[in-house]
Amino acid sequence: MYFPTSAARQLSTVPALPNLPPESVICLCPSPRKALFCTLTRNGVTVWRIRPPAVLAYLSRTPTSVIDHGENIDVQWSPDSSRLVIRTSESYLVLVSVVFKPEETVYQAPPTPLSAQRIFLAGPGEGLPFQSIGLVFEGVVRVDGTLLSVSPRRHHVLFSTKNPPTIQRIPWPVDAEDGTQAEMRKKNQQHGYDTWIFNDHDFSWFIDTDVSVVQILHSRTMGIETWITSDGRAYFVRLHENLGSERSTSALTDDDATQDEANHHRMSFDSTSGAYSHKSWRGTCVHDFETPRWVQKQRRIDPDEPLHQGDRVYKEPRRVVAMAINSKFSFIAIGTYSGGLEFTNFPSQEGVTPKSQSIYVPNPYNRQIGEVCALEWSSDGYVLAVGWKHGWGIFSVGGRCLASGFGVDDLVDEDRFQDAFMYGVRNLFWAPGNYELVVLAQSSPRKIDGQLFVIPFAKSATTGQHSPDNTRYAFLQMDDRALVYRGADQPDMSVINPESDVWQHIKIPQSYLATNWPIQYSSLSSDGRLIAIAGRRGLIHYSSTSGRWKMFNDEQQEQAFVVKGGLLWFHHVLIAAVEVARTYQVRLYSRDMELSNQNVLHREVLPSQVVILSLVDNSLLVYTADNTLFHFLIVPTAETIKLHLCGSITFNGIISAPSAVRMLSWMIPSAQKQLGDPVDDLSVATVLMVVGGQLILLRPRKSANQEVKYDMQIFADRIEFCWIHLRGIGTLENSLWGYDGQGIRVWLNALAIETRQGDKDDDKSENVKESVNIPLDFYPLSVLMDKGIIIGAEHEAATRSNLSFVMFRHATSSHLFLHHILRFLLGNRQVKEAVTFAAHYKELVYFAHALEILLHTVVESEATLESESESEDGEIAPDAVLPTVVEFLDHFDAALDVVVGCARKTELTRWRRLFSIVGNPKSLFETCLASQRLKTAGSYLLVLHNLEQLDEDNDDAVRLLKSAVDGKDWQLCRELLRFLHSVDDTGAALRKALSKTNVVSFIEDGEVVSNLSSSP
Repeated sequence: MYFPTSAARQLSTVPALPNLPPESVICLCPSPRKALFCTLTRNGVTVWRIRPPAVLAYLSRTPTSVIDHGENIDVQWSPDSSRLVIRTSESYLVLVSVVFKPEETVYQAPPTPLSAQRIFLAGPGEGLPFQSIGLVFEGVVRVDGTLLSVSPRRHHVLFSTKNPPTIQRIPWPVDAEDGTQAEMRKKNQQHGYDTWIFNDHDFSWFIDTDVSVVQILHSRTMGIETWITSDGRAYFVRLHENLGSERSTSALTDDDATQDEANHHRMSFDSTSGAYSHKSWRGTCVHDFETPRWVQKQRRIDPDEPLHQGDRVYKEPRRVVAMAINSKFSFIAIGTYSGGLEFTNFPSQEGVTPKSQSIYVPNPYNRQIGEVCALEWSSDGYVLAVGWKHGWGIFSVGGRCLASGFGVDDLVDEDRFQDAFMYGVRNLFWAPGNYELVVLAQSSPRKIDGQLFVIPFAKSATTGQHSPDNTRYAFLQMDDRALVYRGADQPDMSVINPESDVWQHIKIPQSYLATNWPIQYSSLSSDGRLIAIAGRRGLIHYSSTSGRWKMFNDEQQEQAFVVKGGLLWFHHVLIAAVEVARTYQVRLYSRDMELSNQNVLHREVLPSQVVILSLVDNSLLVYTADNTLFHFLIVPTAETIKLHLCGSITFNGIISAPSAVRMLSWMIPSAQKQLGDPVDDLSVATVLMVVGGQLILLRPRKSANQEVKYDMQIFADRIEFCWIHLRGIGTLENSLWGYDGQGIRVWLNALAIETRQGDKDDDKSENVKESVNIPLDFYPLSVLMDKGIIIGAEHEAATRSNLSFVMFRHATSSHLFLHHILRFLLGNRQVKEAVTFAAHYKELVYFAHALEILLHTVVESEATLESESESEDGEIAPDAVLPTVVEFLDHFDAALDVVVGCARKTELTRWRRLFSIVGNPKSLFETCLASQRLKTAGSYLLVLHNLEQLDEDNDDAVRLLKSAVDGKDWQLCRELLRFLHSVDDTGAALRKALSKTNVVSFIEDGEVVSNLSSSP
């Protein structure tokens, strides 16, 4: 999904100003839009541009200000990026205005001759002019009671204090002389100055009210926030405000909080409206722990006071030190003091504390990791960046560790090694597009500069657009190029060979990236030959056949629209969902024609923004932000191609958040496919969606008035990606493949599951157990159905003693899924279906290997139950799978090789049960000998020897040797002679075999001397 690549770039944080001593960076904070970010030192603040990373402004506080107001501790941006709020050590808020000066230019590129302009091109995102920024000191605000945390909002500043423990808010200061800010001043006065003191009455939902809030985290997209209290617990909180008899003006409904004990309001008089307002905080604990009793009996010690009895002070390992809200998947990431990670769902409306999921943090060398210092979700919600005191890591939404580092594995030159983030991260954030991670390493006393790094990433294209074609091929997107896995077009052995380099690197034109970075959507055609890319504005497309990109010749046409909703290929036609002048369209472009507004094949105007597109055969599914699904048929005509609207249906009351839909498809019943009119597909189709992290199935049901309604069934939670196989291999038709962070879960024939579940109560929404679960030790990117392989990647980091940096790369991995599907079918006694399924893959060079894995897995799994699976009279238990597997293997010519290959890879104690079902190995040896399968017979010879079923004269070995001599298989002859020598140290058996087979006469004639001597 996300894999670090190449090497990290190091940024210098020391301003190039005279008479300015270097200072360590203590804080890193991006602006709300992440176009800018700022770094904070003890006495100064610097504003950077994200691309290219360059300093735009620097403000240094005077020594007098530092002495009077304290040193800088933390910094936050206001929601409109017009201010910086700095928290100091002496409980002050320092306000800094950010003044944008579009008419001024900070940096001016030197003039270059025309011959050099083709060489020195602007990189991704570097084509736009630098915007000048000024930092102006606005003032300071003294906060009584020891300031702990600050959270700027649109009209006010929210903060917490320690003595007394409170939550307070104050309006933004407004210059009274500035008439343009009169409206802003009026809005600020509506919020006023508010103080909430923690007590048992107003904050009864606190587990322990004798606490203070040490961190406030706010999510602007969802209008929610979380608090971390001084006792290490975390709360999911909301502020409810009522003015007079009016309803709550918060973004949340009154139904979201029904706790009577928390329904206590604070009364305050609003001078603007002349009415009393009711304001109360309501919350639910989302992270709790049980304090040991021996700690509860101790005298309470303030953690900020000197530890005069430090050896007796208990520090709870599960206390929360960092949090991050994932608004896309609706849960919270929690970092603990001991370095642990936990994922917790949002609390229910009843206020019940949700159960948390502990995330495994790989640490093979058992190194010290320290507490969690920073957490940041990517904007698409798929991955979490974690900074520990002694390391860093990347985790998927399902809990899979994609990359991590706690120091370096090899010896490096400490004086030259510059990647300090490998030893600890203090702060971090994702750059726009999530192609780069900006990290602030822990400060080092040896080196002040060199704390700031930018780590490049390659990510799966499905993170931006989850379409079926993007999952058919492994398709990765980098900052300036696309990577397409071409192993599906290679011979079978190249697919399973990890050393094969089958990735095609396709560079994106710099002229497009310079002004349209970052890439938002990437789409691949069904045959993998056509690629479409959409950035900040416009789109471009590429053909691997011609090796050429096509771009808009008219830049104004390119900049006039933005792709929102996705891109899809229908043969050579590109389907794009765009926004143009606040209108929403679906456009059709031809690969064979130049990109321009005049060459648009078809325009379909929609009433709302497109959330996602999906293509099933010639049916285009369009899901919009107003919760409506449109069904279009793609109709080719003699001159062009156009869309025909077949119908639409709304999902109001079924899907509560349309923006959370990540994947869309449907399955049509076989009768409708063969006999029905495609126009009627919408009324009978079973709709599949990934909403947030839930894989859901919407089953159509017609009421008495022929109105179509849907019954929703949740297949699984925390599904990161989903593959759908609609046709082709019989057993896999209409199968769902979902990855949950640990393995792939397969539901075979989802339409049949629908039929079985149809008679249940309509209100029930039960999870459906998967047919097959395939555990993986790498991250899957695609499923090659025709080759029976899952393709994925895993992160690798390499260091060298002569290099000063770490090199990152992703290695391709593969996993066979044939034996998993076969074992499920055979476990259900579906031998005929298993044979039909396996027949599709019997031409693969590794087919026998897959069958051997199947047999070995069954033998090992049933070995521990051998005593239970066999009754007293020696008969096999009726629930044993091994007899069915053996019956299945008899349908294939490779059965004899599979059995003996499995036997030689298992313990001798397993052989008795195996050959009691397969048959006597002596008989199998004779079968191989009679069918001239001499190498297989040689393997059975070793089995007979280990089972002590060979006679003293070794007649079986002699007969096989004679057949090998007759067939001139000298390699087998050599192995048989070595075997005879090993079973009889005297050499009598070897001499007897030589005399019986007349091998000596062959040697004397000189025919095989070279063969026997040169055999390896």
